[in-house]
Amino acid sequence: MPDGWAAPLKGSKLRDSKLWTPVSYYTAVQSQVQQFFPEGASRGGLAYTQGLQLGTFTGVFAAMNRASRSFVIPLLLALLAARCGMPPAAAGETAAAVEKVLGKQAEKKAAPTIAHVRLAGGLPDGVGQGGLLADVSPHLHRIVERLDKAAADKRVKGVVLSIESPDLGRARADELRAAISRLRKAGKPVAAHLVGSAPVHYMVALACDTITMPPAATLEITGVRTEVMFFKDLLDKLGVQAEILQVGEFKGAGEPLTRSTMSPQLREQYERFVGDLFEQLVERVAADRGLAPDTVRALVDTGVFTPEAAREAGLIDAVGYEDEVAAVLAKRIDLAEPRISRDYAERKMDNDFSGIGGLVKLVEMLSGQKQESSTGKGRRVAIVHVNGEIAEGKGRDDLLAGGSAGSDTVIDAIRTAAKDDKVAAIVLRIDSPGGSALASDLIWREAKRTKKPVVASLSDTAASGGYYIAVAADRIVAAPGTLTGSIGVVGGKITVGGALERYGVHTDVVSKGKNAGWLSMQTPFTAAEREAFLGTMKDVYRLFTSKVAEGRKLDPAKLDALAEGRVFTGRMAREAGLVDRLGTLDDAIDEAKQLAEIGADEEVERVLLPEPRGLFDDLFGMTPTGLPKGAAGEVLSKLLGLPGVEALTTHAGVISALTSGKPQMLLPARVTVR
Repeated sequence: MPDGWAAPLKGSKLRDSKLWTPVSYYTAVQSQVQQFFPEGASRGGLAYTQGLQLGTFTGVFAAMNRASRSFVIPLLLALLAARCGMPPAAAGETAAAVEKVLGKQAEKKAAPTIAHVRLAGGLPDGVGQGGLLADVSPHLHRIVERLDKAAADKRVKGVVLSIESPDLGRARADELRAAISRLRKAGKPVAAHLVGSAPVHYMVALACDTITMPPAATLEITGVRTEVMFFKDLLDKLGVQAEILQVGEFKGAGEPLTRSTMSPQLREQYERFVGDLFEQLVERVAADRGLAPDTVRALVDTGVFTPEAAREAGLIDAVGYEDEVAAVLAKRIDLAEPRISRDYAERKMDNDFSGIGGLVKLVEMLSGQKQESSTGKGRRVAIVHVNGEIAEGKGRDDLLAGGSAGSDTVIDAIRTAAKDDKVAAIVLRIDSPGGSALASDLIWREAKRTKKPVVASLSDTAASGGYYIAVAADRIVAAPGTLTGSIGVVGGKITVGGALERYGVHTDVVSKGKNAGWLSMQTPFTAAEREAFLGTMKDVYRLFTSKVAEGRKLDPAKLDALAEGRVFTGRMAREAGLVDRLGTLDDAIDEAKQLAEIGADEEVERVLLPEPRGLFDDLFGMTPTGLPKGAAGEVLSKLLGLPGVEALTTHAGVISALTSGKPQMLLPARVTVR
């Protein structure tokens, strides 16, 4: 330390301050050095402090223990001031000023607060981005973490939840409802400002204490609808023939390519689960709004409401803007001048990338950050996410082009959890319509062979291959609105020889072997090729049903009535014995704790797997053409002059799987449920 600096700093309360944080201290030092000695700051002192960069300073700060900080921080202040040419006599005054700034920041932080949380954009399951990008495009677990943080934060007295048309399914909506319930149980009222108008958004708002809509919004509780798009007539115009085989009377995953309308079997099962989803909607609105079920059914038949009409019908509580919602909430909890914490607990991205420290931050942002290692002695529960179509090899969680659950990626995650001595149990969080039978079986095997308790938590969809993986678990927890089951196998190929002939493309063949052309895209299946392929699919179906019977302890005769590709809601699956319990991810974790003999009140750390991905991975996880999904379809549609081709290409992943020549476990057809 430079001569003359030790004495002025010796008595500084900064040595004992409990208020230090990397951001507050760094900011305070910069501002005070500039204020007390502007000439020195202009000569390079301030530039020097900025050169340290907050990203680098944060790492140093986090690495220091309390004793180290009591020595290093005053020393840092001294060195920075000396760099500016500040005389030693000013050091004590500067230290006091910094302490005063920190004190004001602490006082501001301690003020009674209304937390504001916004639900918007895609909120998928999964780990998502790590580090600085965690809240740029947040995954569901980050929103739930922020709501739970508000429940535990003593400063927070209430929450304004702005619901702005997030992309949600019914199971993910239940996760948000459960988090809202925990807030209310903690004595913190939650006021919903409902901007989005779909039934699933309304179901989230129903969990809140009050619902307010802006005057120009519209409430839509129009019931439940599924849409299946069929492409056979388009393929006929192109001269393309799809040959899709199925094992299971209700296994209609290939129907969009081979039919122009639903088969009676496909329509029958869709009518069943749509009917149950409709009843769930009616029951939820009736229970949360205190209305008779028949009244709710009549309101659903009306369907579309202005905010004022919705208020008069008892569907919402008030009409107003977000600032008015906060004001009414403040009055309800008797706060004269509450502090509104907008986007509460959201990680803000620092966009200052100047200097070496900025370069470090940029690399961290692009590469992602691994989860921090736990230093506690508590036990862990690993949450292994299985998101998207199940495929062989590495998985994707692409920012631009969607994702898939790769068998190698999921297996590595299960093995990581199994080898971690602190991990007491594993929860498989599944949101997948299925996919490759081989990949599903490999993941099933890894989950089955682990010595630790395994619980499956089913999200919006866990059907076919997704359900195949789930039966490896000791227990299965599903949401009432989960789509699951679909125990069956499908596969085939597309032949384009006729289409190519139209444009003067001819193919000659030299072949040895009776079934050598079974995957050729030039000609349809021969009788022998069809028989051989169907034989492999029947073997996979027997494998599927035997593992379901074993895992769920079902009599084969009963299983026959549940298989054949039938789809169930979570509630229907519970009644049929395909799942053990209805609930959320937290309920699945409770089941895992029970199996691991962890006390119900004992806290466990959650480890999210696979590890977070970086932006580099997502930017390079695009389609082979380098175009985001959908763009290639638009180009092709214009070239061919045929409308509808772009819609076909959005299903390219499913079509590719169906026509790969490998048995697939996929949800019957590609559906949109509203």
